[in-house]
This record gives sequence, C-alpha cells and structure tokens, in this order.
Amino acid sequence: MKKVKYILSIYIIVGVISSCAKQLDVKNPNQPVPESAYTEAGIIALSQGGIYRNGFINLKYSDGVYGFFWSGAIGFHEMMGDAIQVEAANAFINQIGCPDKVTLDNGTVILNPNAPNTQKALIRLINTNSNQGQNTLFYEWAYMYAMIKACNSILETADKATFLSEAATKKATIQAWAYWWKGFAYSRIGSIYYAGIINNDPNGTNGNYVTKEAIIAESNKQLDLCATTLNTVTSTTAYNEVFGKLVPSFCQVGKGGILTVDMWKRNVNTLKARNILVNTPASSMTPQQWASVLTLTNAGILAADKVFTGRSNTAGDFLSPTSGTVASKVQNVLAGGNTYKLSERFVQEFKTGDKRLANNISQTTTWIGNGDRGQAFNTRYRLINKGNGMAGVKVYTNTDAGAEEIFLAGSYEENDLMKAEALINTGSIEAGLLLIDVVRNSQGAGLTAVAGTSLTLAQAKEELRRERRVALPFIGLSFYDARRLGIINPVSQGGGRTGAVVISGSGGVNTNATIEYNFLDYWDVPDNELVYNPPVSGSAPVKNPK
Repeated sequence: MKKVKYILSIYIIVGVISSCAKQLDVKNPNQPVPESAYTEAGIIALSQGGIYRNGFINLKYSDGVYGFFWSGAIGFHEMMGDAIQVEAANAFINQIGCPDKVTLDNGTVILNPNAPNTQKALIRLINTNSNQGQNTLFYEWAYMYAMIKACNSILETADKATFLSEAATKKATIQAWAYWWKGFAYSRIGSIYYAGIINNDPNGTNGNYVTKEAIIAESNKQLDLCATTLNTVTSTTAYNEVFGKLVPSFCQVGKGGILTVDMWKRNVNTLKARNILVNTPASSMTPQQWASVLTLTNAGILAADKVFTGRSNTAGDFLSPTSGTVASKVQNVLAGGNTYKLSERFVQEFKTGDKRLANNISQTTTWIGNGDRGQAFNTRYRLINKGNGMAGVKVYTNTDAGAEEIFLAGSYEENDLMKAEALINTGSIEAGLLLIDVVRNSQGAGLTAVAGTSLTLAQAKEELRRERRVALPFIGLSFYDARRLGIINPVSQGGGRTGAVVISGSGGVNTNATIEYNFLDYWDVPDNELVYNPPVSGSAPVKNPK
C-alpha cells in the first residue's frame, strides 16, 4: 500500500514538468528529472504546472461531457445550485441535480424518476471504487488533493532550489504561492466533503481523516501562512519577476495579472470570509461570525485589485475556449442545445429591466428532455455567446480564445456582496443595500437603486440572495448558497423552493411550482480514496450521517 502511494506521488510531481502544454512556462520538458526543479526556472515551472495542470486538468479519469475541473467539478455545484441542469447520464450527472420532487401549479406531483429516486440514495449507491470515473464524488477530491500534493512538492523543492538573485524574495514568493493554493484546495475540500485529510507530505499520505471543520481551519492556516510569508518580501522587482512567471501570460489580462503583495493579502481575506459564510447555515450565523466576515471583507478585494483569474487560449492549455468553463458548455443558439441547460430558476432571479438578462439570455423554442430523467431541466432559455453587444454590461460567456474570464478564487463582486450580507444581518440594512447597488452598477445592470427604498430585513435578504445568483454565476458558488440558505433541505423542514418556474413534460409553463431538492449537504469521502487509504483508529467519520 505504501508503495502504491509513493508511485502515485512521483507520477504527480514528474507529470508537472513533463505534461504541461507549451504556453505554460515549463522549462526542460524533455528532462523531467527532480534535479531540474532545483534551478530557478525549474522551481517556477514546477510551481506553475503543479497548479494549472495537476490541480485543474490532469486526472486519471475524465470525460468529454463533464470535462475538467472548471467545467466538470464546478458543473456539479452549479447543477445542485439549480443554475444549470443536464440530461446526459455520464457519471450520473443528470441525477446529481435532479430534485426529489416537483409539484406543479395544478398539484401534480412529479417524483425523481431515476432509480434509486433520491439524490442521497444515489450518492450512496455510486460511491464505490469499482465505479472509477463514474463516481461523481471522485473528481473534486482528486483534483484538490493533486494540487495539495503538488504544493507540498513545491515547498520542499523551494528549500533546496538555487536562485540567480534576490533569493529570499523569490523563495518567499514561491512559498506564498504554494500556501495560497493549499488554502484554496482545503477550502474546496472542506466546503463539499464531510471529512478530509491534512497532508504535508510530498511523497505520501496518511489515513487520519479529520472533520470538515478541521479542514476549513487548515485552509485558513495555509492562507495565513501565505500572508505572513508575503511580509518577508523585500524586493518588488524580484517579486514581480517571479509572480509574472507563475501565472500564464494569457491569464494576465483584464482582472488577472501580477498582484501586488497588498492585493494578494486582500485576496486572502476574501477567501477566508468565504470559508465562514458558505460553511455556516445562514440561520446559525452568530454575531461574532458576522463580525468576522465584516472585518475580513473590509480588508478584502478592492474594485481595482488584480485577482486570480482563468482564461482560455487557442491551444486550450488551461481552459478550452468552447468547453473549458460551465458557461461555455451552456451557450448555444437553441435552448437545451449544449451539454448544460440554463435553469428556468436561474433566469427567474433577474429583476425586470436588468440589462444583464437582455445582454446574455434569450428565449427560444422550449426544449423538453427525456421524461425518464426528470423535468426540472426543461427550459425555454439559452445563454448567448459573446452577449448582445450592450456596452458596459457583463457578458457571461465568450468562446473566442482568450475572451472569457473566470474568477478562480475571490473577486471584488463576491467580496462586496459578502460585506453587504454581513451589514444587512447586523442592523446596517441601508449600507448593505448600497453595496448591492454598487455591484449592479459595476456590471451594467441598469437597475433602479434599492438603497433608500425602506426595504425590510426580509426584503433586503431577498435582494442579496438574487443578486449573488446573477452576479456570481457558473463559478461554483450556487450550491454553497442553496445549502446555507436551507433551500436544499426537505420542505417539511422549511426547505425547498416555492413560486418556482417549471416547464412540465408537456411544455406547460408553471409559475408557482414547488421544488423539493432534498440534497446531501456535504458529500461522503470518495470510496476511491478509502479503498487504498482506509481510516486509521481515531479518524473522524467519513460518511455524512444525513
């Protein structure tokens, strides 16, 4: 067993240097030996490839339908958050986002037609190692632990690497990079799995499974290490030189680019605020937690800051122009024409007159999918590629190479909407509404301001909920919000969605339907891991008791 783990670890490290595409700045591709990583060029190549390739693209299993991390693993989140739906059955994706029950306007009840008929039962049925790549739970776990393993290798190698000049600053920049991405990876693990492993070994792992709360704490620890390491940077020139080589050049446009040390620290604060917000039921947030979110977001990403972004290029080195993101796999000339289908409930969130709706979404012939796979995915709407050309209005997708920008971690909009939510929930409703208006204006929504309109607390919360849906779509936040707001809970426990727009199998438009999702809030640890790395005595439970 130890030998198997060791071989897999070496595969990951060597793969960083040998498999990165040409436009990622990887040196000596024909000499993928450990010694090549101990040079300045080698450690930078290892640091870049370990994240952009091993962390987001290279896995033993993949599929043309659900694809890589930003189109596949993130797609699962967007399905469960009901921003998109899907009919294809690859890796059971049509069932991951299929609600348990839909009640139409006339009282007709439509149950999940996919045996075993509930998402929770499905997860327990498919979560076996024998399913290999057909186990939906495998993907995010595998991607993020590949990233963590690569970061461990980066940290170990950085200690031995030789730099041409300004060694202390260059080493600190690379170490901060590894700590940042470890924090990111643990954030994603702790935000979707019921338990996880904390691993600092570049050549192995351990069987000590800890709670999701411990994983989030580890995420915050790594993010703090990133910030404190940045405090040791003394040469701006050397820092910029290294950072400029860590991020692929085609991702250094728009909001992407070389972050200053202070910008990077603000990115850290935004991600730490997310860790609190998305992993706590909104009804359970304490005054202390709201205060922490407010403190972090007040020191979080600013409108002019550079952030960590992803872009496509012609070669598809990191993101394919036509299938590298969730949004690119939604857009089509017809509703339902692509892998992912635009959810009627997502379109329902837009307020009347929102230019983001006019610029990005149009109604076409109603698409009706296979009834034996559910009816929640039926839709009248399509996502418009490149938008409608409305100046100054946010565009959700553009399949021209290099034209689409996605946020890999936090963004100014997410930071301000988290700040707005904290303000609204701590008695400063008007200040929170003002930030919602600021975000809408920044995206060209063209909506009348809601600040100063004397909204109640409940109305302000609804404005915030809807705005998060349409301002931050297709990047993996939709399910987090549905979970923390209780929407995925059974209707009997105050969950579900009422007043929902649903297209029935006959094409009828229902405007007051009730959807009972009843989804599992945190996934069990994938059996793909447990078979080869069983829990040791004292480990936390690896299966969600719900």
